[in-house]
Amino acid sequence: MTLLRPFSPALDRPRTPRADVLVFLAAVILIWVVVHVSSTIAVPFDETTAPATVSTETSELPYYAARSLLRMFIALGLALAFTFVYATAAARLRRARTVLIPALDILQSVPILGFLSITVAGFIALFPGSQLGLECASIFAIFTSQAWNITFAFYHSLISQPRELDEAARNLRLSRWQRFWRVDVPSGMIPMVWNGMMSFGGGWFFLVASEAISVNNREFALPGIGSYVATATADSDLGKVFLAIGVMIVMVVGVNFLFWRPLTAWAERFRVEDSEAAEAPRSIVLNLLRRSHVPLLLGKVFGPLVAPIDRAMSVFGLAEHPLHTSPVRRRAGDVVFAGIVTIGIAYGAYRVLAYIQSTAGFGEVAHAFGLGFLTLLRVIALLVLATLVWVPIGVWIGLNPKVSRLAQPVVQVLASFPANFLFPFVTAALIWSGASLNWAGTLLMALGAQWYILFNVIAGASAVPNDLREAAANLRLPRKLWWRRLILPAIFPSYVTGGITAAGGAWNASIVSEVVQYGPTTLVAAGLGSYIAEATKVGDSPRILIGVLVMSIYVVTINRLFWRRLYALAQRRYSL
Repeated sequence: MTLLRPFSPALDRPRTPRADVLVFLAAVILIWVVVHVSSTIAVPFDETTAPATVSTETSELPYYAARSLLRMFIALGLALAFTFVYATAAARLRRARTVLIPALDILQSVPILGFLSITVAGFIALFPGSQLGLECASIFAIFTSQAWNITFAFYHSLISQPRELDEAARNLRLSRWQRFWRVDVPSGMIPMVWNGMMSFGGGWFFLVASEAISVNNREFALPGIGSYVATATADSDLGKVFLAIGVMIVMVVGVNFLFWRPLTAWAERFRVEDSEAAEAPRSIVLNLLRRSHVPLLLGKVFGPLVAPIDRAMSVFGLAEHPLHTSPVRRRAGDVVFAGIVTIGIAYGAYRVLAYIQSTAGFGEVAHAFGLGFLTLLRVIALLVLATLVWVPIGVWIGLNPKVSRLAQPVVQVLASFPANFLFPFVTAALIWSGASLNWAGTLLMALGAQWYILFNVIAGASAVPNDLREAAANLRLPRKLWWRRLILPAIFPSYVTGGITAAGGAWNASIVSEVVQYGPTTLVAAGLGSYIAEATKVGDSPRILIGVLVMSIYVVTINRLFWRRLYALAQRRYSL
């Protein structure tokens, strides 16, 4: 029988006034920073005279870092709200699921520049004369780099809920609102937190593209550390770029220490398992909060609101579904729904094809597919190289607890660090050596995508049961047989998860890896990423559409034909 993690007496530490003072001061400082930074968001804005660069004065870096961090957390909040609505609808509505999940698969494959090229003009028009429109476009771009992964994680947690939780919710006659907050969210908390942490790291990678925006023959720059790096790179000032990297490392480490580490430790209370883990995650910040009276005071203030909200939300009905439905009525509904969806898809496809034919022509589509094949070769090369390098290292780290305790925080920081901050140094080296970006583009893509494989392999290796490892040691398995019979099958599910994430990240990273700039020099590699980037820069809408569609077709097709089959194989044969 699976049980929630038992309560540990160590968590019931005495509460001290010193902890109250520290928590109160931290809250005051946080509120002051948010108010101060957000007060400059809605400044007057004229798109004809808007600056294309930002000041690279060192004194501006703390303010830029705060602006970028605020955008990241606003985008994370929006991604979480989207996740709750979209994933719940996909999991609970049978017919909607057939549309929402494929749509999410497609949205996940659309590059960030594809969203920016569409939304920038709309958000600017929505807030005329105010920089708030450009801020919304930037936040939306970051949102698209975070939302899809968290949504998939929550959706999978909903459809794989233990049957006893569903039966308990029905027996207790919970409303849909109560079931969502008391059953669905707690059961999906751990995958949401871990995927949220990885998605937040992915958002850092696209910070430059979302703050230094170049679309429709126009360039805009918002105050932020991403636009600071873009301006310093254009000025060939590697010293300023190096300084920004230092600030970025402090931000990534600080966010992990102050936010993600406490959150992952707190989320362990929702773990459903057969036995308690040998060593649960710990956090100094979470321990400080547990020693403070502030959470208790907040509970006394907001706790009485829970029952009235539950009663108000009971209008949504009970969390149950009919035990019997008419097969004829159900089949008729399915036919009608399928007909409406088919008509909508057919009409949309007709309009898209007609638009392409009347503008760029279908010959351009064939050209884009050829460029997509070149980018595909880079993605394959990245995955092969990352596998050969990081799988042995990841297994070594995961099987050694002492090494793992030291290496895992470093790997988390490396996975969160925006690798494109290092692009100016690599680009300068390429210009100096005269090397081609056609092969070096793979290296640039690997700087950001390889860590997903390492991170997941470490997790898979650390989860190998001790009894299997002891059995292999007692049998004195030869090294080759040890890898083939124990390690590779054990880490295969985790490797597939890392491979899917790394491949998706590499396709998106091709947008910024196949076109790089250092000072007045721009290097371009032949590929679909550079095709989309150049079309977005000049505002060539037909070619932007073609590039986005072709990339979506490549990503979705490979996911369906290759990665999904590997994932099913991993679940069927190699799940521990």
